[in-house]
Amino acid sequence: MLVLEGLTKRFGAVTAVDGASLSIPRGQFVGIIGRSGAGKSTLLRMLNRLAEPTAGRIAWNGTEVTALRGAALRDWRRSCAMIFQQFNLVGRLDVLNNVLLGRLAYTPGWRAMTRLWPHQDRLLAMSALEQMDIAALAAQRADTLSGGQQQRVAICRALLQEPEIILADEPVASLDPRNAKVVMDALQRINRHHGLTVLVNLHSLDLARTYCDRLVGMAAGRIVFDDAPAALTQEVARALYGMEAADVIDHAETPGAAIPQAA
Repeated sequence: MLVLEGLTKRFGAVTAVDGASLSIPRGQFVGIIGRSGAGKSTLLRMLNRLAEPTAGRIAWNGTEVTALRGAALRDWRRSCAMIFQQFNLVGRLDVLNNVLLGRLAYTPGWRAMTRLWPHQDRLLAMSALEQMDIAALAAQRADTLSGGQQQRVAICRALLQEPEIILADEPVASLDPRNAKVVMDALQRINRHHGLTVLVNLHSLDLARTYCDRLVGMAAGRIVFDDAPAALTQEVARALYGMEAADVIDHAETPGAAIPQAA
């Protein structure tokens, strides 16, 4: 169980996340939605401790994540893998070595520097690439791949960390619809087949409704919606997105009930 209690992040006078509280069972696929600047990315970065909370707490299965330091914090970041919008691959390296970078927490530095990865790690990397249907690209430079291919490589790299949680920050924002579907299919497969908890920031409500078990809506740093995808009505979407609602609402949807209160 991942628990957030009163999680807050301030940047000077600006409050990016304001008192966020959630309880997320292991193995749930959670979509975090809301307009740009709502606090979605900051929330995920706090979970991974890439951004330090100003107030509040994070706990995972009874461990106080907000209190972790040193080696314990590095272990948490290994078990809480991040996937970014811009892929963050090393362009000059081939696909296989980019994926193997996910083993840095398990491998002596000299092996990583010389790319003398253990045979077992190479097998794990090839297995991950096969799961993503890109094993044939193992020897290709990362900077020659399409956006969708690069994001699948990034997912493979995250898998090699052997995480318990996947945090995906707008993983399909720069992809065309076909590649966005491929990447979301991959995240859903990881969630269902490996039982990993997945939290993903999404701008597209269509993708959010299609793939997620639960949706958490943010506005001005606060959680204002927390419910099943079926409860995400046009009224809720308009409250979340304001003037941007026309870009994300499925106009075929029948208007529903009033906006649920924050959990």
